[in-house]
This record gives sequence, C-alpha cells and structure tokens, in this order.
Amino acid sequence: MAQLLSEKDKRTCYCAELSAKNIGEHVTVMGWVQRQRDLGSLIFIDLRDRTGVVQLAFDDTTEKEIFDTAFTIRGEFVLCAKGVVRSRGEAAINKNIPTGEIEIYVDELKVLSAAATPPFEIVENSPVRPEVRLKHRYLDLRRPDMQRNILARSRITKLARDYYAENGFVDIETPSLCKPTPEGARDYLVPSRVHPGKFYALPQSPQLYKQLLMVSGFDRYFQIARCFRDEDLRADRQPEFTQIDTEMSFVTADEVMRMHEGFLKFLFREFHGIDFKEDFIRMPYAEAMDRFGSDKPDIRFGFELKNLSDIVKDSEFKVFSGTVAAGGSVRGINIKGGAKFSRKEIDALTEYAKTYKAKGLAYLKWPETGDITSSYAKFLSDAENEAIKARLEAEAGDLLLIVADRDAVVFDSLGALRCHCADKLGLLDPMDFRFLWVTEFPLLEYDEEDGRFYAKHHPFTSPMDEDLPYLDSDPARVRAKAYDIVLNGTELGGGSIRIHNSEIQSKMFSVLGLSPEEAQNKFGYLLDAFRYGVPPHGGLAFGLDRLVALTLGLTDIRDVMAFPKVQNASELMTQCPSEADPAALTELCIAVTETEDTE
Repeated sequence: MAQLLSEKDKRTCYCAELSAKNIGEHVTVMGWVQRQRDLGSLIFIDLRDRTGVVQLAFDDTTEKEIFDTAFTIRGEFVLCAKGVVRSRGEAAINKNIPTGEIEIYVDELKVLSAAATPPFEIVENSPVRPEVRLKHRYLDLRRPDMQRNILARSRITKLARDYYAENGFVDIETPSLCKPTPEGARDYLVPSRVHPGKFYALPQSPQLYKQLLMVSGFDRYFQIARCFRDEDLRADRQPEFTQIDTEMSFVTADEVMRMHEGFLKFLFREFHGIDFKEDFIRMPYAEAMDRFGSDKPDIRFGFELKNLSDIVKDSEFKVFSGTVAAGGSVRGINIKGGAKFSRKEIDALTEYAKTYKAKGLAYLKWPETGDITSSYAKFLSDAENEAIKARLEAEAGDLLLIVADRDAVVFDSLGALRCHCADKLGLLDPMDFRFLWVTEFPLLEYDEEDGRFYAKHHPFTSPMDEDLPYLDSDPARVRAKAYDIVLNGTELGGGSIRIHNSEIQSKMFSVLGLSPEEAQNKFGYLLDAFRYGVPPHGGLAFGLDRLVALTLGLTDIRDVMAFPKVQNASELMTQCPSEADPAALTELCIAVTETEDTE
C-alpha cells in the first residue's frame, strides 16, 4: 500500500548529484525504480530521477521489514529512500554512470506509489512505435533521452532570455485572441460567446502587434511566443509551436542580422563550446537557387547545380534543346562517389525526382573501373558530352544527374536530389553546424491559378529601395529586404525590414489586389497607427522547436516538445480534438453539420 510523505521526508539531493565526495553522508532521495535485482541475500534497486540513476543497496544486515519491502518492488514504483552513501568497492564500480562509484545503503524506505507494468520499457532510445510513445507520452517523457531534450529546451530558452535582455530587449506578451489574419496560413478560429457569430483567431505570429509596439516606442521587443497555424504537418511542423520573436526600431537589415547572429554564436558557445569567429555566410536568394536549387541550402557538402543550357540548346536531343527553347533550363549535379550506386538505386533516384514533378532524370555513371553508362550520352555529340563532363567536373567514381524542365521543377528536384544522395552517402553529420543567411528574397510570388500576386513573406515586408520603381511595371522583379537564417538545410528563422511608409504600404496592398476599402477593413488599426509617426523597424523570429532540435542533432521537432500532435493534428494521449458539448455549441450559436467522409 502506498505510503505518505511526512514533514521529515525532505529530499536532500537528486540521484545523480551524489559522488564519492558524499561518502558517509546520510541522504534522502526520491524517484522511480529503473530496475530491481534480487540476488538472494542482496537486493539492488536503480533509482531514477531527472538527473540520472543511483543504486540503492539492501543486504542481510538491513532491517527485515525494509528488506521485505525492497523484495516486492518492481519497475516504475515511486520511492522515498533514506540511507548512508558508501563506496561500492573497486570491483563493483560502474564506469557507465556518474554515480558508479557509490551506492546508498538504505535504512528507511517508503513506497509512495506502486506502478502497473508499462507498455514499453523506460530506457534510452526505446525501440517502440511512435504512436505508442505518444499515446503514453507521460511515460515516454520519463526516458533519459527525452528528459535531456526537454531540459535542453529549457536551458536554450533561458539563454535566449539572457541574451536579449542583455541587449536591451523588453519582454512583452501579446494577445492570444486576435483578429483573423488574411494573406497567411489558415487560422484556428475561436468563437465568441459575447459576440454571437463573430470569431477570434489564435495568432499565427505576433507580427502586427510587435510592429505596433515599435510605433509605441519600445524600440526593442522580445517574446517567447506561442503560435498556431492550421496547415499540413511535416517533421519540422506542428499546428502549435513556439517562436523566439523579436523586433527592433531604427535599424537596417544588416543590424538585425548581426544581432541575431550574435545570439546563435552565444548559444552555441554556451551550449556546445563551439566558438564561431567568422561572420556567417550571406547569400542572395538568386544565388542560392542557382547553386543549390533551394532557398534553404545545406552547405555541409558540394553537389552544386550547374547550368548546362548553353551547351545543349542547339542539340539534336530534343528533350534538352526543346526544354531550353520553351524557356526552361537543363541543369545537372555531380554526385561525387555516386558511381557506387546500382542501376536499381539510380532508378529509385528517378522516381524520387518525379515526386518533385520532374518528368525524368538523365544520368551518367562513371565507375572507377569498367565502362561509362549513360541514359543520354548516345543522343548527344562527342563535343556536347565532353562539355557536360567538363562543366560538372566529372571524373572516375562520379554520378552525373541531369534534369530538363521549367526552372522551378529543375531547382526543386535537383535541390532535393543533392540532399537525398548526400544522406545515402553518409555525408550529413548532424553535429557539423553550417549557418548561412539567405537574403534578397523575391517580394512577391505569382499564382497562376489565382491569377494574382501573393506576398512571399507577408504584406508588410519592405521592398529593396532600388527595386521600388518596379512595383508598378514589373512586380515579379522586386526583391525584399528579407532574410532567413539557415542551418544544415533547415530554415531556423526569418524576418525582414518592414514597410513604414504609408504610401509604399498602400502600393503593396494594391499589387496584392486589395482595394483601399479592403485594406482598411483588414488592417485599419495598423494603418491608423502609422499616421502618428512610425520608426523604421524590422525583426526576426526563430522557430524555437527547430532550433532546439537542430542544436541537439535531431530531425523531428516532436522529440523536443513535451506534448506534440501527430500528422493529422490530433493528440493521441488526450484524444483531442474531440466533440463539444451540444449545450456549449448552442451557447456559441454554432451548429455542427455532418459532411461526407472523404478519407
């Protein structure tokens, strides 16, 4: 039967805080049983808390009632143990744990809670299906690796607060119930009981509030902000997530980037002992796409894209020349060491490229020994073939991969292929941290289906000064004062200098197809505030979940979140979302209608 803690049962230390220097001390520890070992006249219990494990010892000199209790204890029981720290002896030292030199000889033991047999073993890197882990997340979070992740997240959050406070940022909370946001992802809507038929939205970001704080004169704003977006999930996306959110007044893009680069250098110095002395690389968007086929390039390896269009534009091979004539391009990458891939693996690469809308994948395999094999070489002249090899710097051992299509398809497919092949070749060391800034993004994106422009980032991003004349004549040509910080092929954060000129803001709304009346209806509070003097300002937000995951060398942000959602935005543990009480819906003036199940 479970026993109660008394006022005398004060924990004196955590399990893994004990060492040889504590020998002879009488201590009280509390935690969960990792395992119990019954050796007849000896019983050992490994007791675990968030710091680690310590061994409890019982022998034939232990009081019988305590020894009998220890005999009945099983895994995950919760204990309070008191006793004297003693040496294990040279022969019994466990060098795999920090407390391996000592044990606690128990003279008082309380079972605070018994435990059923858990659905999986509470051990590091437990080989259990993700859905089982998430169903029993409270057990999953007991595992040492998960506890380290969550504790690391806490530490990184504190380091962020320390850095930004030291640099004059004011920590300000913004509302979680706000006006629905157009021109973004889907909002999560919250019905209002007091205002029937009207809705709040959960914030996709604190964007407009933090701009208004700059109008308010706070100059430097900071917040660990919860954000919500109703969008499809991926490994690095969740419907609710956390941002390290900032904004600064009277700054240029260079100043914003230097401030936040300083945070990343501070974080990695404090957390990993890595001192980045050089400035992070800065790369314009156009260069990133041309060299890497991605606006978040992974620069841990080569395999850069090369444009072959000038070589094949007059070729008799119409797959290549016809693509160039139609306004597309022919580009290739050299997978160094890729000649080891079998024909089956190359066929799989072709199918992989097709998932990015490529119609096909041309290849040339140049093995260390034996003949070159190619899917395209026989259709080209000797001069064209040699020119392609030279452009791609091919040599024995290499695999050349070529895509001919619209630029967007070529970039997407080859950009993904270079990373996919690097992964297959074991080139992606998660602890090899390579940062870079991507700058000068397009301000706008044109949607063929809707026949209109959309903001690449958001409608409040400032155009580059020299591109302002093109807002009327050639909007697609306009670059933005926007910047993303990228780590190992993942966007860690992004931001921009904001529009603070009302005329430019009105012009931006017009290019996006918003009439003055629509702009006033949707953003009137911001436009009204801008009438009263607004400083030049800009900011950036880091995805905290991604930042923590990448800092720890992880690929799935669910491993650094306490209670994440799964692919369909549900939570397996609490079984949410769930149906609402009909009375509550009536009070909110909401009727639920049945729809045909399309799954």
